[in-house]
Amino acid sequence: MSTSSPDVLSEQRGHLGLITLNRPTAMNALTTGMVAAMLDQFQLWEHDESVSTVAVRGAGDRGLCAGGDIVAIYHDILAGGTDTARFWRVEYELNALIARYPKPYVALMDGLVLGGGIGISAHGSLRVVTERTRAGMPETTIGFVPDVGGTYLLSRSPGETGTYAALTAAHLNAADAIFLGLADTMVESSQLDALVAALAEGDAADVVGQFAVQVPDSGLAPRQQWIDTCFASDDVGEIIHQLQNQGPDAAETAADLLAKSPTAVSVTLAALRRAADLSLEETLQQDYRVGLRFLGGPDFREGIRAQVIDKDRTPQWRPATVGEIRQDAVDRYFEPLGADELLLNAHQHRGAN
Repeated sequence: MSTSSPDVLSEQRGHLGLITLNRPTAMNALTTGMVAAMLDQFQLWEHDESVSTVAVRGAGDRGLCAGGDIVAIYHDILAGGTDTARFWRVEYELNALIARYPKPYVALMDGLVLGGGIGISAHGSLRVVTERTRAGMPETTIGFVPDVGGTYLLSRSPGETGTYAALTAAHLNAADAIFLGLADTMVESSQLDALVAALAEGDAADVVGQFAVQVPDSGLAPRQQWIDTCFASDDVGEIIHQLQNQGPDAAETAADLLAKSPTAVSVTLAALRRAADLSLEETLQQDYRVGLRFLGGPDFREGIRAQVIDKDRTPQWRPATVGEIRQDAVDRYFEPLGADELLLNAHQHRGAN
């Protein structure tokens, strides 16, 4: 059995259901059509007794997925459209399905795995990175917050390392991703085709284990002491103050944070603290509330403009400094949406949204 669409290829090999994201020129950035196709296919395979394992990988040599299509989001914001909200509804339902999938879900996190790419991989049961992996949640750089349940994952990382990764939009290698709990196993990129072939015939966990290689030490581990000290606060201004008094590495991190959107960093910190006590589904509902409010604010649009559209790398944030951020303004990002709430449950189909 084999079905396909231009940007999402799905096929069955033996007892493996394999999805390949097929937008290599766009680093496999996700669109509404792509996440809808993935959701439909995974729902079909969930109830197909001939499929015992599913896997996802990216076409081309640049990565699994660079996230959502932020150029499309930018134009939707300018047009005052509803396409982005629709995209998130389907994407977050897909993230929730992946997390509760009843069969082994193998994510091949080779190359770039950013933002929405984390959402379709790090919630899986067998998460494979390679020496080429460059992962992360880059949202604060574009005036947004980590979504796709990223705060759920990073709020459960060792100490405050997840807080560090979320606020700074840190670039993560394979060892860092495993250290933070975003991945499980490292495999050489040259062995991925052989791994996929073996998954078609063997037990998923056994196969992945057979291809595993030793993971190098993460650069986050030796930095954790000052990270835990500096990022313990629930106040971004205090975090920056602590960083400025903890040595060169910490001071450099403070300068990095000061360049981010003050609103985005402040809301991200609040979202992380809240997510620590939420389920994944509740976190995704929180992501949707926060995301819709960022669509209506200035910084998300401005961040995409500065980084991707005009590429001048000089965003004009509003407010411009962390000191101008009011707690009541942060809290408003988390208020319920009433009739517009995202509802997630185990049997919901995207057509019900």
